[in-house]
Amino acid sequence: MKKVVIAYSGGLDTSYCAKYLSEEGFEVHAVSVNTGGFSEEEIEKIGSNAKKIGADTYKNIDAVSSFYEKVVKYLIFGNVLKNNTYPLSVSAERIIQAIEIVNYAKQIDAKYIAHGSTGAGNDQVRFDMIFQIIAPEIEIITPIRDKKLARPEEIDYLKSKGVELNWEKAKYSVNKGLWGTSVGGAETLTSEKPLPEEAYPSQLKENDPKQISLGFTKGEFTSLNGKKDSPEKNIQKLEEIANKYAIGRDIHVGDTIIGIKGRVGFEAAAAQIIIKAHHLLEKHTLSKWQLQHKDYLANWYGTHLHEGQYLEPVMRNFEAFLESSQEQVTGEVFVTLHPYRFQLDGIRSKYDLMNSGFGKYGEENKAWTANDAKGFIKILSNAGKIYQHVKEEG
Repeated sequence: MKKVVIAYSGGLDTSYCAKYLSEEGFEVHAVSVNTGGFSEEEIEKIGSNAKKIGADTYKNIDAVSSFYEKVVKYLIFGNVLKNNTYPLSVSAERIIQAIEIVNYAKQIDAKYIAHGSTGAGNDQVRFDMIFQIIAPEIEIITPIRDKKLARPEEIDYLKSKGVELNWEKAKYSVNKGLWGTSVGGAETLTSEKPLPEEAYPSQLKENDPKQISLGFTKGEFTSLNGKKDSPEKNIQKLEEIANKYAIGRDIHVGDTIIGIKGRVGFEAAAAQIIIKAHHLLEKHTLSKWQLQHKDYLANWYGTHLHEGQYLEPVMRNFEAFLESSQEQVTGEVFVTLHPYRFQLDGIRSKYDLMNSGFGKYGEENKAWTANDAKGFIKILSNAGKIYQHVKEEG
C-alpha cells in the first residue's frame, strides 16, 4: 500500500483527510507534534479517534524542547513581537511541526505527506515549503485545498462513512502552545470588534499584586523566583502563574504570506513578560550600538520565520548574531503582576552598565572634567554649525 503521513491535529479537516485517504487505498500514518499544547489525556483521545477514523498508526512527537532550542530561544534573544504586538505563537510552532513530520515520513519511507490546510491561509505555505525543501521526492497531498471543501461537506462525507464523532464547531478556535495561545472567532473576521472576555481560555482569577523574579543566563530564562529549571519548564511555570491575572491578551493585525490582511486574537502571558523583562535587562547590559542593530536584525528574523523561511541560510546568520549578543545578558528582572497587566520594576546584574563609578546621570560626573565636557560638545556641534553657516550664506 502507498504510505502517507498526515499532519494530524484531530480536528475536522485532518480527520477528513485521514478517512478520505484510507478510502483511497493509502496506508495512513497520523502524526501530531506536541509543541506545548497537548495534555496526556488529549494525546490519548486524538490517537484513539485517528484509528477509529481509519488511520493505520498514530504517533505523537514530543517537540517542546526542540521548539525552544530551535526557535523560541532566538525569539527571546531578539525580543521578537510581530508588528510590535504578536510573539509569533502559532506561526513559529508550524515550522517545527513541519520539520518533525517530514523527518518522520522519511524515517518510515513514506512517499506521501498530507495536511489539512485550506488555500486561504499561511499554514499551507509553511508546511509545503518545509516539505519541499527537506524532501522534494515526497509528494504533498492536500484534499481540503484541492477540493475547496466547506465544513458541511466534510461532515456529510464522514457521516456517510460511519464516522460519528462530535463535529460541533466551537464558537472560538483555540490553538495552544508553549509560546502562547491563538484565539479566532467571528469578531476576528471583522476590523472593528474586540474578542469578548469569555473567548479567552484563561480567565481572571487573581486580583492581588504579586512580585516575581525572572533570572536570565546569557539571555536564556534559567530561573523563576530563584528556582533553576530548563527554560521551557520555566516558560510553562510562568504561564501558569501569570495567566491567572489575564495578562498577555491582544489582537494582532498583519500581512499574511498570501497577500491579504489577517486578524487573530491571542493570549501569551509568559511570552509577553519574558520578552519585556529580557529587553529591560538588555537595556542595562548591552551597548548602544548592540541595541540599535539588534532591533532591525531581530525584526527580520521574526518576519522570515513568520513567512516560512526558517530553512533560508540567512536565518542561521541571524541566530549567530543574536546568540553572540547575549554574552553579558545575565541577571535578575523583577516584575509585578496585576490584573490584565504587569509592571517591570527593575534589574540586578553584575554586568549592569549603570556603573556609578563613572557618574550618575543628571547628578555627577566622575570620569571627566567640566572642560572635557565643553570641548566634547563644541566638537560635536561642528557638523551642525557648518550646515547652518552654508545654508545662511546660500
